[in-house]
Amino acid sequence: MIAFIQGTVEAFGTDWIIINHDGMGFRLFYAHPESISLHQEMRVYTYMNVREDEISLFGFVDQQELEMFNHLIKVKGLGPKTAMNMLARHSYADIISSIEQGNLAFLKGIPGIGSKTASQILLDLKGKLVTEKEEEHFSSYIQDAMDALKNLGYKTGEINIAAKRMNEQSGLSSDQYLKIGLQFLMKRRIGG
Repeated sequence: MIAFIQGTVEAFGTDWIIINHDGMGFRLFYAHPESISLHQEMRVYTYMNVREDEISLFGFVDQQELEMFNHLIKVKGLGPKTAMNMLARHSYADIISSIEQGNLAFLKGIPGIGSKTASQILLDLKGKLVTEKEEEHFSSYIQDAMDALKNLGYKTGEINIAAKRMNEQSGLSSDQYLKIGLQFLMKRRIGG
């Protein structure tokens, strides 16, 4: 298995790139070709998909995105191209947040995802993508706000996503972080 490829971008299209590594060109499906430029040096983390009639490589900007892809393709009825399409259209955090909140409308709004697949994604992945270990990296003020959100009945996955938003601001009080977290979660629930 190829874990990553490091080289220069030789060409790219709407959903693919070609990386030149020591004179060998690797063509990969890639979710974010708009973020790269020709002859740019880059490292791409990879997943090799082997089928009876095709071998293809899928490339990712980091290990986190690759991990999300691996979770998605384990869902019954969700193939690698659909999973890649999800990552091309939405951020890692948005996908996790929608799953943790049970947001079927968000998932069904992604091309290639119908009601049955969206329900299966929630069934298979809800509560499995966010671990409590992620809480360790936040200040005591953010931790206090997270505890308050927990007391208000929010789930761990929702709280951790909100904490990342809180962490974008620095030097605030627990109450200010709580306000940011509540506003973010309310906005997510109404689909704003």
